[in-house]
Amino acid sequence: MSIKLNAEIRAKAGKGAARAVRKNKKIPAVIYGNQKDPTPIELDAHDWIELIKKPGLRTKLFEIQTPRGTESAMLMDIQYHPVSDQPIHADFKRIDVAKPVSVSIPVQIINVDTSRGIKAGGALNFAVRSVAIVARVDDIPESIVVDLIDLGIGDVVHGSDLKLPAGVTLGLHMDDLAFIAITGKMAEEADAKKAAATAAAAATPTAAPAKASKPAPGAAPKAAPAAPAAAKPAGKPAGKK
Repeated sequence: MSIKLNAEIRAKAGKGAARAVRKNKKIPAVIYGNQKDPTPIELDAHDWIELIKKPGLRTKLFEIQTPRGTESAMLMDIQYHPVSDQPIHADFKRIDVAKPVSVSIPVQIINVDTSRGIKAGGALNFAVRSVAIVARVDDIPESIVVDLIDLGIGDVVHGSDLKLPAGVTLGLHMDDLAFIAITGKMAEEADAKKAAATAAAAATPTAAPAKASKPAPGAAPKAAPAAPAAAKPAGKPAGKK
């Protein structure tokens, strides 16, 4: 479903003209492409700020109505002020609705907690969260959904595994790209390693206590330890005077 957008033609282009447009509570923008000259336009700032709060605008068809007619385009970029974070410019690209276009859409995952691999102690590696597709603008889905319920430890979802709706194909270099994986050790593997470590520890012989060494033949016997010195007799008690 397309988005209707009203716009006025800007008389001038350039940074100075764009600043003047913003002072009038408008957002400067441009429509380019399709082997036509760029058309500088201005949008109502309030309406534009409310519109860009909605998700998925970059996969939508915009029908931009200007005094020169209606342009079919897609939103390519929005520039924001570095301090206020308010939108200050927008770029639209003309398209032919009868021809496929290349866009990136999000990848969505479901049934993470009930996934076979997660329940077995695995960890989710959601490496790539968007996918490039080719489709006519009317066939572009909001997202590609991946169900993880049957994914086990060690399983990987590549681009070629993604379920695409009719009229949608993968973009370049997407087939072999690893999007999602369940990593971790299998329970059987962990138990086997633990058992092997226990068996190895049990098989290691303990060291015997060291025996006293015998003197070599002909060697003089060691002297016996000296007897403790005799205690001195107690002194006579002093006589009474």
